[in-house]
Parts: sequence; structure tokens; C-alpha cells
Amino acid sequence: MVTARLSSESFSSTLRRLFRLENRRATVRPGRIERIPHVSTTFDGSRDLTVYVPPGYDERDGRRYPVLYMHDGQNLFEPERAFIPGQHWRLSEAADEAIAARTASPMIIVGIDNGGVARGDEYTPVRDPKYNAGGRAGDHARMLLEEIKPLIDERFRTEPEKNGVGGSSLGGLLALHLVLRHSDVFDRAAVMSPSIWWADRAILREIDDYDRRARPRIWLDVGGREGVETLRNTRLVHERLLARGWTSRTLGYHEDRRGDHSERAWARRARPMLEFLFPPA
Repeated sequence: MVTARLSSESFSSTLRRLFRLENRRATVRPGRIERIPHVSTTFDGSRDLTVYVPPGYDERDGRRYPVLYMHDGQNLFEPERAFIPGQHWRLSEAADEAIAARTASPMIIVGIDNGGVARGDEYTPVRDPKYNAGGRAGDHARMLLEEIKPLIDERFRTEPEKNGVGGSSLGGLLALHLVLRHSDVFDRAAVMSPSIWWADRAILREIDDYDRRARPRIWLDVGGREGVETLRNTRLVHERLLARGWTSRTLGYHEDRRGDHSERAWARRARPMLEFLFPPA
């Protein structure tokens, strides 16, 4: 009889937990996604934009929002457009959940499509003689600052002085370069599994030469299954940034023991990345 009573109580408490969980899920209001066709005047071809607008945006006419500009926009929101179909970042869901839980402040996220075969050139700060490629990050910055940002600031209620930039792999390398080179515009960056190896780790010299007063908020991460060199390089970036004045308050560092170099791994880290870059007010 005691066993039966305990089993009944356990079953009831399980049901209560499940119902509470479902109720919490039901309160997660989704943001909305907009697609904006964009033909770049800097590069040949389109660099279409996918924009996440947070829940509540349309009911709060006076509120303005910080913006996160993310590279490889095809991989962020829509499973059918991802590099590996079905494996995307689920970035809108991560933002919805963090905003609903009040572990992150609401933000606008702009996914910028990459240029396909031109991606390697556009996402790298310097040319790599080994690959005879790269070095057009300056052009990418011009497209972002002179074409895309003004478009977003005009079309949405942004906080023009609060901007982040982010990406993974070569996109992470580009994000780190942009936040170091343009810290007057970008006050935060998501640097996920960055390709530090490019051009004999030239980005390390950029960190060592950084001499501005600003210390933009940076999320830096890497997966434990991305290889010894990738792990070592990312740890070097962490150490160099600390040496240049970043602290645990302005530099979030995470090693995902099970993480590999994939959209699936970055999707797992999307929410904590947003929570660090956009802490609740």
C-alpha cells in the first residue's frame, strides 16, 4: 500500500512538472522573420537578408533595439536553406526562449547571406598565399557599414550605437576582425569556432596590435571535437584578449566538450551566446 501510494504521488508530481513545462513553453512568444532582398553594390550578386524581429516589437512603438549582424545567413533560421539541409542554428527559437525567460534583452538579428564560392575571399582579413585566396574583409565591412546597416536602421527601430557582429568558422574570424577594426561601431561580437589558422594566424597580430580604449563584449567558443590545433588556437585568442585588457565581464569563453565543427553544435551554443551578448537590462 505504501509503495502504491508513493508511485501514485510520484506519477502525480511528474504530471504536474510536465504541465508546468508545457505552460512555460506555451508562454514563449515567437518573434517574426522577414526576408529582404539585397543586391550589393560592393560585391557582384545578391546578399539577401533574413531579419529576426523580437516578440513585442509591434506593440511597443517607442522602444528601440540593439542589432546583431550575423554571417552565413542561410544557416541561421530556415532548415531548408542550411548548408546541410535540416541542420540550422535554430537562432530564432534560441532568441525567443532567452527573451521569454528574461535571460536576454530583446534584440534584432540580421542574417546576411554569404557569397557562395566567394565566401572564403570575403570572410578573410588578409590574403593567404597557401590558398592564393582571401583578403576582402575590408570590402565586406564596407558593404555592412555603408549598405546594410543604414538599410536596417532606416527600416527598423534600432539603437544605432548598439551593434553586434557574429559568425562561426571563417564567419567567426571575420567577426573578430570587424570588432577589433571597427570597435567604434560594434560593441559586441559572437566569435564561434573561429578559423584562427588562416594566413598563419594573422588575426593574433591584430589582437596584439589593438590599441583602442574600448573593450567590446566578446563571446568566444570552440568545440572539444574540432581538433587539437583548433582548440589550441582558440585558447591562444582567449589568452591574447585577456592580455589586451578584456576581463571575464567583457569576454565570455566556453569550450563545448562534445562540440564539433557543425551547425548542430553552434545551435546548442546559440542561446548562451545571446544571453552573454545581450544581458537583461
